[in-house]
Amino acid sequence: MQLEGVVGVDDVKISLQRFGWPDYTVFGLMLISCSLIGVYFGFIKKKPKKGSEEADNYLVGGRKMQIFPIAMSLIATYISGITLLGTPTEIYVFGVQYMYIMIGVYIVAIIMTFVFLPVFHDLKLTSTYEYLEMRFDKRVRMLGSIMFILATMAWLPIVIYVPALAFNQVTGINVHLITPLVCLVCIFYTCVGGLKAVVWTDVVQTFVMFGAIILVMIKGTRDVGGIDVLWQRAVDSGRIEGPDFTLDLRTRNTFFSVVIGGMVYWLKSNAISQNMIQRYLSVPTLSAARKALWIFTIGVSFLIIFCGYCGLLIYAVYHDCDPLTTKLAKAKDQLLPLLVMDILGDFPGLPGLFVAGVFSAALSSLSTGLNSMSAVFLEDFFRAFSKEPLSQKKTAYIMRGVVVILGVLCVCLVFVVEKLGTVLQLSMSLGSIANGPLLGIFTMGVMIPWVEGTGAVVGAVSGLVIMAWICFNAQIAIASGELKFPTKPVATNGCTYTFVPGEPMSMLAINVTELDVTASIPPEEEGFSIFHISYLWYVLLGMIITISVALIVSFIHGANKPSSLKPKLLAPFVRRIIWKKSHESDSTQAMGNSNDLILSSQDHSKIDAIDLKTIS
Repeated sequence: MQLEGVVGVDDVKISLQRFGWPDYTVFGLMLISCSLIGVYFGFIKKKPKKGSEEADNYLVGGRKMQIFPIAMSLIATYISGITLLGTPTEIYVFGVQYMYIMIGVYIVAIIMTFVFLPVFHDLKLTSTYEYLEMRFDKRVRMLGSIMFILATMAWLPIVIYVPALAFNQVTGINVHLITPLVCLVCIFYTCVGGLKAVVWTDVVQTFVMFGAIILVMIKGTRDVGGIDVLWQRAVDSGRIEGPDFTLDLRTRNTFFSVVIGGMVYWLKSNAISQNMIQRYLSVPTLSAARKALWIFTIGVSFLIIFCGYCGLLIYAVYHDCDPLTTKLAKAKDQLLPLLVMDILGDFPGLPGLFVAGVFSAALSSLSTGLNSMSAVFLEDFFRAFSKEPLSQKKTAYIMRGVVVILGVLCVCLVFVVEKLGTVLQLSMSLGSIANGPLLGIFTMGVMIPWVEGTGAVVGAVSGLVIMAWICFNAQIAIASGELKFPTKPVATNGCTYTFVPGEPMSMLAINVTELDVTASIPPEEEGFSIFHISYLWYVLLGMIITISVALIVSFIHGANKPSSLKPKLLAPFVRRIIWKKSHESDSTQAMGNSNDLILSSQDHSKIDAIDLKTIS
């Protein structure tokens, strides 16, 4: 599968290879299997008769789903193609500092176990945003739903674009040709099969993802000479590094930004996201939801570690011939597909398995997003404003219509995404516009009982406006070159082909071009600017702004009395604190009343004594 015209030292192959028919077969089988699962749950398996049961079955699987498939679905939902391709790129370009996020991942699991899951599961919600009306009012529910839809619509086109990049790298097929085809399959099985189809396709896709990544790790490590060689090359280049305890908020990745900022980002993405909560609510009990949460946490942590390892593997393979400098890879997020074709290209069907794995991650995220937005539109817009119960027919049309319309819109938005840069940072940055305020609203809801509806609305809008200003200015600064981040060193002195720096690999010659090891120069020290802070702080900043403004407005407008709220709306530990304070207050008041009676009796005795003395 060697590219014609490429000649080099030891006849090294240049990885501009293309799929063969076995690869297309494997990829096609993945798409067909997803479609068949949708057909099974949409047309073969018996569906409930009533409209409400139809919606419950379509959106939360009748709340009778099993723990293991839900855990696998959670992994597939969260690990999109952004993670599979973006994380290795992050490690290759910036080093392993990002991997300290694993600490935050487990902190999030603990917080979810004891704070958020008990509230949402006890209330038996379908849309997470129903909670906001119960806790605050309808205005907050509408605002939360709108922010979720905006954030999801900013995220899904990136999810679609990433695997299209991988497919383009290994097949040469234009991104805008493969994107509509694959999305059509996803829209089909999501539309006809509902949550059950989404979950069971996720199970298949999770195993494909793990299989593809493990295959690349094993074969790639063997090809470079073993783990010792890989590790030494990573150490020599500075990619293996200890925690960076820098306190400068502008530093892209530090221990604090990754652990604290990354933890808050994960908290939003897992604890309050409709995409994830909808799955936790589909199992019958809180105990089952917690088990699914911990299986998900362990599984997803392994997959992230595998992706990080692949980043080091990419560097070990290309340590003396950087494919980004030579333009062998047209975009940063095509590095892993390039590696795959290099190490698996001689094994028919295996590159197809890898690309199927990347697309599996994307399809699971897309199907989840569409299914979740279907739930939000049905519960928070149509049912919330409908004067009469929706019929089974109307319910079905609404749920499936939302999936189709928004799916088509996501495909169209891919044209915008391809102009905006590296996908991992981009997805986290743009999503943070709404994610910070959303996390702020829910955190206030379950943990800060004094905040009332008006305060929540003003706080969320303030957070939304400020974070939009910061994120868009940051993207402009990156696009203009004003904002740059120091990267790890790369080299081209080992390349066995010629290239023109800055030009795509269209013409290849026989001799070798040698360049020195290079590294990006850190940007010059500038004055502090808020939109120069690390993207990992965005969600935390948005949350702090929202909560701060909401508290101020609530106390001005008239704060809630904590004891007036229904206990189920608050986190379990907050319920206990409020009950304890309320009990102590009642006891103190009772003692006060008793003391008043005693003092009153003593006063009467004194008065009587004075009167007797006066008379005598």
